[in-house]
Amino acid sequence: MALVPIKKGSLVETAIESLRSAIEQGQWPIGARLPVEADLSDALGVSRNTVREAVRVLVHVGMLETRQGDGTYVRSKRDAGETLRRIARTRLGDQLEVRIMLETEASRLAAGRRTESDLVAMSKALDSRAQAGDNLAARIRHDEAFHHALVAASHNPALTELYDYFAHAVSRTIESTETEPDLPEPSQEDHELLLAAIRRQDEEKAETLAKALLKPSLDTLRDNRP
Repeated sequence: MALVPIKKGSLVETAIESLRSAIEQGQWPIGARLPVEADLSDALGVSRNTVREAVRVLVHVGMLETRQGDGTYVRSKRDAGETLRRIARTRLGDQLEVRIMLETEASRLAAGRRTESDLVAMSKALDSRAQAGDNLAARIRHDEAFHHALVAASHNPALTELYDYFAHAVSRTIESTETEPDLPEPSQEDHELLLAAIRRQDEEKAETLAKALLKPSLDTLRDNRP
C-alpha cells in the first residue's frame, strides 16, 4: 500500500486524513474492501486501536461501511463534513456564483410550482426582513428564511437538499453583502420584485430577477480579484 506512515501528533485525526485522502484519490474504489486492520496498522505506523477509531469515524460520515463478519468497504469517495469545510474555505465570489446558479433555477421552478402556502412563507419572511430595520442579525436571519422558502417552493427535493447542504456558504454570502461596505446590498425592493414575479408565475422574469439580485456583488468581487 502507498499509505504514508503517520508521525507523532493527533494520531486518530491524522489516520482519518490519511485514509480519507487514499479513498478520494482512488486507492480503493467504491465497493472495494479495505485491507484488514492489522495491515492498515502496519502501513500507517499506528496502533490497531487508532485504525479502528479512524475507520469508525469514516463509517459515521458515510465514506466507509462495515459489514459484520466480512470487512470494511468503501461506500463513498466524499466525506460530507470535509466537503463543507472545503466549501467554506473557497472565495466568497466562488460561493456567490454557486448560490446564483442554485437560486436562479429555484426561482424559475418556484414561479411555476409555488402554492399559496409557499407564498405565505416567502411573504412572511420578507415582511419580517423589512421590519428588522437596523437590526442586522434579524435582517440576515429573515433574509435566509426567505431564500430557503423560495427554494422549498421549487418543489424539487434534490434541489432543496443541495441548497440546505450549501446553507453555511449561503449564510456567509448574505452576511457579507449586508455588512461589507464595498459590496452592493440587495434591497428590500429587489426581493419584493422577485416575490411578485413568483406570485404572477412569470418564470422568465423570476429567473432574471434572481440572477440580478446578487450580480452587482459578484461583479464587484470579480473587479477586485487579484
